Order: sequence, then structure tokens, then C-alpha cells
Amino acid sequence: MKLFSHIPASINRPVKERIAWAESCFRGSGDLFLKDEKVAGLLSEFKSATKASRQKMDKIGVVALCRECDQEEGGSCCGKGLENRYDAWLLLINRLLGVDLPRERHQAAGCFFLGEKGCLLMARHVICINYMCKKITNNIQPSVLNDLQEVEGVEINGLFMLNERIKFVFRKWIVHQETA
Repeated sequence: MKLFSHIPASINRPVKERIAWAESCFRGSGDLFLKDEKVAGLLSEFKSATKASRQKMDKIGVVALCRECDQEEGGSCCGKGLENRYDAWLLLINRLLGVDLPRERHQAAGCFFLGEKGCLLMARHVICINYMCKKITNNIQPSVLNDLQEVEGVEINGLFMLNERIKFVFRKWIVHQETA
């Protein structure tokens, strides 16, 4: 099993380098993570939490407001540069979830991970999960947004736990390689 023995591409490196690290790590060592029972369980829980969060966003009208803003008003919160918040670990998590990472930007002014129908990633950065623009807060009742944030909190917590477990498994593997 081949796994990089160095730290993944820094968040300060270009997004394509972070993607390349995540892809190489996944191809060479995805099984290391997927065979870990805790990682497998956390991936399953995270998928469910993400599904619930996105369904809630759609049900209360957030998805429609975002689509309208992006397609009809020329605006988008998912602008170029937002991809700079994504570290290689988060991209690796997406690969472990079965997400194909893009090779090129789809929209010149958009986030590298923004596709024609929204975000291409399943595991998103906390700011992408949690951000509510003025249009959303002006059009959706605060109590309804609070309910959404409760659901999103489960997703964020699951992402944190998954991220920490993957790093733990990686560090454990590195130590094993160094002492073998």
C-alpha cells in the first residue's frame, strides 16, 4: 500500500496541487481509510447528515433562492477563491465519499467546485454549509433558518469527526511505516 509519507499539499498551494494529493492518496491508499471501521461508520453517518441538510435547504427554499440569484441575478456566494478554503484532507474525504473532483473550473468567476447545478462536492467547507446571505435571511423566517442550522450542525459535527479520524489513521500509518 503506497501512501505519501509527507504532509498533504498545503492550503497555500494551488487547488490543483491539493486535488492531485487527494487523488494520489485515494488511489494509493483509499482502502487504508475505507477498511477502518470508524472511518466507514463516520462516512455513512456523514452521508446521511449531508442528505438531510440538503433536503432541508431545498424544502425551505434556500436552493431556489440561490439558483435564482446565480442564474437570474448574476450573483453567487460561490465565487472564485472560495476553493482556497478547501484543504487536501477535505478533498480526500470527498474522494472517499465517491465524489469525482473536477480538473478545471466550470465558471470563470465561480468557485473551482461550483458546477452548473451547484456544488460538486459532498463534503463542503463549514463556511459553505453555514453561510446565509441577506437575501436568504430576508426571505426565510428566522425560526425556519434556526431549524436548518440545527440540521447543518449535525453535518458539520460529522465532518469534523470524519476529518479527525482520517488524520488519525494517516498518522498511525506513518508511524507504523517509520518503525517498520
